[in-house]
Amino acid sequence: MTRRFSETASVLRPVLGALFAGVWRRMALGASLAAITVLAGMGLLGLSGWFIAATAIAGLHAASALAFDVFAPSAGIRLLALGRTAARYGERLVTHDATLAALAALRERIFRGWASAAQIRELLRRPARALFRLTSDLDALESLYLRLLTPAGAALCATAFAAATLGLMTFWLGIALGIWMLAVGIAVSVGLFFRSRRPALRRALLTERLRAQTVDLVSGQTELVMAGRLAAQCAALEQTDRRLARADRRLHRLDTAAGAIYGIAGSLTLAATLLGVGALVDRGQIGIPAAVLALLIALAAMEPFAALRRGALEAGRMWLAAKRLSPHCAEYAECADSGATPDAAVPDVPNAGDAVILQRVSVRYPGSATDALQSLSLTIAHGERVAVVGPSGAGKSTLMALLAGELAAHAGSIQRLPFAWLSQRADLFQDSLRENLLLAAPEAGDEALWHALESAGLAADIRGLNAGLETRLGESGLGLSAGQRRRLALARLLLQSHPLWLLDEPTEGLDAATAADVLARLRILGEGRAWLMATHLRREAALADRLLILRDGRVEAEYRWGSRDFAAALAALRHD
Repeated sequence: MTRRFSETASVLRPVLGALFAGVWRRMALGASLAAITVLAGMGLLGLSGWFIAATAIAGLHAASALAFDVFAPSAGIRLLALGRTAARYGERLVTHDATLAALAALRERIFRGWASAAQIRELLRRPARALFRLTSDLDALESLYLRLLTPAGAALCATAFAAATLGLMTFWLGIALGIWMLAVGIAVSVGLFFRSRRPALRRALLTERLRAQTVDLVSGQTELVMAGRLAAQCAALEQTDRRLARADRRLHRLDTAAGAIYGIAGSLTLAATLLGVGALVDRGQIGIPAAVLALLIALAAMEPFAALRRGALEAGRMWLAAKRLSPHCAEYAECADSGATPDAAVPDVPNAGDAVILQRVSVRYPGSATDALQSLSLTIAHGERVAVVGPSGAGKSTLMALLAGELAAHAGSIQRLPFAWLSQRADLFQDSLRENLLLAAPEAGDEALWHALESAGLAADIRGLNAGLETRLGESGLGLSAGQRRRLALARLLLQSHPLWLLDEPTEGLDAATAADVLARLRILGEGRAWLMATHLRREAALADRLLILRDGRVEAEYRWGSRDFAAALAALRHD
């Protein structure tokens, strides 16, 4: 039990800390207003009943009717009615505002926690899960405050108020009512949580699966038809939908059962209170108006516990979301405390004189038994151009990803200057040309954008378009040719004034003429910058001052430009 409690606390602590960070005062105010609303409603019901009963009794005799003060109770009723309305409005306003602010801050924390390259790669392997976490998991935590913590606080306040009110009449009746309400309320809520946890988890996971299968069906219809799997995919989708419906029915039955239990508990509470106050009236300890007040207070006291039903039903979904998001909240909190970023692979900046310094660096992919890079050391001076060549699997892409911060080394040290990266794939988005360029330099003006396009050899093509920089691109740059997409990526590279370039097969897939033009522009525009270029093409490696031959994650040899070995290694590469 102690270990389970410790595990639960370790999961919830980072999530609650992230959820309440910066908005705990507003959340506390919202919970207080929710409690005031409940207490004002109970007081309004009890005082109204007392007033009606007292007025009726006072009206039996002319003398008592004349002496009865109707103004103070009626003023109290009006005050409670107005207070309850104002508290309800304020509670809705404050709690929802605090929740939206908390979720916005939590989204930022989660996004920063996912900013590490390892997390991005993991999520991109299963994009349906990433989408689900971006929406449902974060939204599930909304219920933690609105439907669990706030109603629980209001229910405890209602219990204390009812117990205190009846305790003023007689001590034993107040204690008995308080114990009974706590026992029933906690037992039903906890029981509902444990009974609904499995179907709630199943419902959350099936909803995720249904969404993923639907996306696969819609986006992959052509492939499914060609593979003869369309009917099977539809059948799988239908089966998931049936299982989701069964989980929904199970939760609905539990909700109905909990409502019935609360109804029975409320009736038993009312009956027991009636017997208790009846005995007090019979003994002459209280009057009939006080007995009516006690009955109505007891009647209203169980209502806040009934509001916990939805929170208890969704507790399983909240727990799943908390388990998924807790590591990211904890990781980001630790980084925020230390002033670091969530990505532990960010290298240091080297001293003046060198652009890159790697010292005995080793990299291993998760699940692999061997290192992709083995105790690799490399130094690149300012303005030096280094090309890395070698067979497939030699570690070229791993080296580039390491310096780009996408991989973390498990041994050795990394130092490099700020860099701009031109990868094999031009990552273009469904947006305007201007917005695609501004990804590289958000503050750049039109003059800088056109200068970069001119340097990349794309300005004339863009000016020929009707909308110019406002031309909308399709997904992955649809609307531009392969050469134009590469030139647009080159323009983004040029918008960044970083002293180090990382070039990963920059002309792969281009025709010879376009490739020659891009490389000529790189040669001129890259003067004074350090380069590290992964390649297997002769035309690209010919720009280098030094060739590194990489094999099995190690530097097998290196040759300087102008040497016989350099020329031999260059001749061994693939021709255009």
